[in-house]
Amino acid sequence: MHLDDHLDHAGAYPQRHTHSAADPRRPDGTRRALRIGLGGPVGSGKTATVAALCRALREELSIAVVTNDIYTREDAEFLLREAVLPATRITAVETGACPHTAIRDDISANLEAVEDLEDALGGLDIVFIESGGDNLTATFSKGLADAQIFVIDVAGGDDIPRKGGPGVTTADLLVVNKTDLAPYVGSDLERMAHDARAQRGDLPVAFTSLVAENGVKPVADWVRERLTAWTAAPA
Repeated sequence: MHLDDHLDHAGAYPQRHTHSAADPRRPDGTRRALRIGLGGPVGSGKTATVAALCRALREELSIAVVTNDIYTREDAEFLLREAVLPATRITAVETGACPHTAIRDDISANLEAVEDLEDALGGLDIVFIESGGDNLTATFSKGLADAQIFVIDVAGGDDIPRKGGPGVTTADLLVVNKTDLAPYVGSDLERMAHDARAQRGDLPVAFTSLVAENGVKPVADWVRERLTAWTAAPA
């Protein structure tokens, strides 16, 4: 579900940056996969969103996933148990430290994992890179991700969009997840939509309930649009 706020907003928005990872070509000169990073607080539904996207897109696109966590492979194992993709298309990075570091500061382990997947599978359309649970400051290096999705949820409080933070204000797509819980936790979705628009300007916001049939559709549609733009751009 989308909740649009049509109010005019005066004044400057937080400083923006466009995610654009390094060279779009692989060493053999072919276009590499579009890399989409997913971040957000613990429990917001990042892994569930990745799983839902894989189910929605796997029949039409060639997809792989890299997960990040400190000492476990739990997120990757969840995706494997859910059978969202063949095991060869899912890999885990054990960062040994805050996953935020591995997606923003020292991205070498993630880059290696992505490149290994492309070498092994070839012809990938999209690689989803999921950060382990983090806070509202989790952002991806422009050297790693071409676009970033930031996932929050209504159970975390309807004041999260108003509080801002780099993930909320600058991500290419903000996802407000678990809208089905709003009546039970006292979250006002219209207020969240208003506050998100105030923080983000024209940057898109999607409201999702993954327990609903095709609840990930607004995010899947956005991913398709990004891939269309990616493949149409000069390599």
